[in-house]
Amino acid sequence: MRLAIQEDMLAGNTTLERFENARALGLEGVEVWGSGLTSRVPELIEAAQQTGVVVSAVNHGQQGRLLDPDRAERERALAAFRQSVVDGVDLGAVGVILVPHFAEPTLPDLTPYKSVVQLEYEMLHNHLRTLSDYVYAIGIDLYIEPINHYETHFLNTLADAIKVRRKIKDHPHVKLNADVFHMAMEEQNSLQALRDYANDIGYIHLSDSNRRLPGQGMIDFASIAAVLKETGFNGWLALECGHPGQNAEYAHQFMADLPASLDHLRKAGMMS
Repeated sequence: MRLAIQEDMLAGNTTLERFENARALGLEGVEVWGSGLTSRVPELIEAAQQTGVVVSAVNHGQQGRLLDPDRAERERALAAFRQSVVDGVDLGAVGVILVPHFAEPTLPDLTPYKSVVQLEYEMLHNHLRTLSDYVYAIGIDLYIEPINHYETHFLNTLADAIKVRRKIKDHPHVKLNADVFHMAMEEQNSLQALRDYANDIGYIHLSDSNRRLPGQGMIDFASIAAVLKETGFNGWLALECGHPGQNAEYAHQFMADLPASLDHLRKAGMMS
């Protein structure tokens, strides 16, 4: 297992400074956001080359609405996602993280023909029929991330997301991003879910039960580490805390707190 951190949690006036801070903390990777990424690719590549800290993944974030009833909006969303994929390949990332839909539904409820959620599953499946081949051809993985019911009505648990993966016949380049914060809110048994879907999980987000750094809340990271070792997980673990994508103003506080948090993860068995 290798440990990364989202870029906006790192202090620094430049990309290079942030990567240098990641290296100083003993982190091996930095997860970057997809919005506005294309123009930053050269400086990110240079920072990675100078520090030896790699880009672990691209988090596509909240760009566009893949499950919108308007075809033009869906096409814009697909184009933005494909650009995140291209940028991820250029950066040498292992994958692109995708939350398929945020907030309330935009599709109509066509019950008794099909409910909103049934329509969303069908539309996402149709998107993935082409996107799965696209990521395979270009040489990167797609990680579908379930998130809690306060942020979306669609795909809240690993079991919800598994339905999508099963429908595309467990495509080897489409896996799940398991976020332990969201799992603590939505799963009946997070440890058992990690076991049950071990072969489907390609990437993991870490934060504590209060969305703060590991060790500042109630999640038992030692038990999580034991399950990951038991199931042979060898992918990236990435810190995603605070206000993901909006953490720049809190980066100095993260930097002050990270040594203790990383020591907590080390004692839990998540770091060497």
